[in-house]
Amino acid sequence: MHYPVLLNEIVSIISPQYGGTFVDCTFGQGGYSKKILEFPNTKIIALDRDIDTSKKALEVKEKFENRFIYKNIKFSQLSNLKLKNQNIKAIIFDLGFSYNQIKDKKKGLSFDSKGELNMKMGLNNFSASDVINKLEQKQLEKIFKFFGEEKESRKIARNIIIERNRKKINTEDLVKIVEQSKNKKNYKVHSATKVFQALRIFVNKEITELIYGLINALKVLKDGGIIVIVSFHSIEDKIVKYFFKSLSEEKSISRYVPKEIAKKKLLLINNKKPILPTLKEIKENTPSRSAKLRYASKRGNFYNFETDILEKFSYLIEIENYSKNL
Repeated sequence: MHYPVLLNEIVSIISPQYGGTFVDCTFGQGGYSKKILEFPNTKIIALDRDIDTSKKALEVKEKFENRFIYKNIKFSQLSNLKLKNQNIKAIIFDLGFSYNQIKDKKKGLSFDSKGELNMKMGLNNFSASDVINKLEQKQLEKIFKFFGEEKESRKIARNIIIERNRKKINTEDLVKIVEQSKNKKNYKVHSATKVFQALRIFVNKEITELIYGLINALKVLKDGGIIVIVSFHSIEDKIVKYFFKSLSEEKSISRYVPKEIAKKKLLLINNKKPILPTLKEIKENTPSRSAKLRYASKRGNFYNFETDILEKFSYLIEIENYSKNL
């Protein structure tokens, strides 16, 4: 069963009881969308890159025909939807994965999967198999180190190269290589967890997806509109935290407006610390234990603004760009 994480907290933040149009950027199994649609005078624009979510979207559409729109696109493509005139009240990102996605053997997100490496969430240009069997040792090492925070990244990358000289590496092979490279027992989490996280981030280009998702979300919101992000690992949270903090300070809205009005705080942050799941929620839904919720509201009706977030995380984007070699 899939549980929408921090659902009550999100509902409290976005106030759907007063109506409005909301964008659910990660529709998944529809937990947030269905809850919001329970309130009259609400409308949902739902996005998801995973085409498998369209089945659940069809069910929601049948029940809320005139109040629900679904698009099979990446949330980085928000600006393509021409939402500036839609008076969007809130945009929600849940950066985790549904139970269905994790258990889907074809996607291969879990180290329990079998056969060829995949990890494609939809609208991808390459798979985890391409990454493991084609990229250079140094590139693999950086992917594991920076996207998975894996301490044994160098040893794992070296052993992958050795093994793939003998055969094409599949999921079971990779798990075995990681376990032998780390050579430790009694992990609180599976020894391959960090490597699989790193590969998933790389295959789905989650760094640039998140950055452009945040930028485009702020562009389409109206004055007072809210961005809500639920993240599950430190890299995501670091990006969200920086974006919110930097734009809650004085920044230039656009280089093309007069200097005397160019400086403004673009975001208002009510909670500087992230909101965490309650002990009750963690007990009911164990994967929620790593969730962090951050939100901010837009100040003013502007479209153009400047941010240095791409420069700030350029070292991660450079690693993502190894995909040009695939």
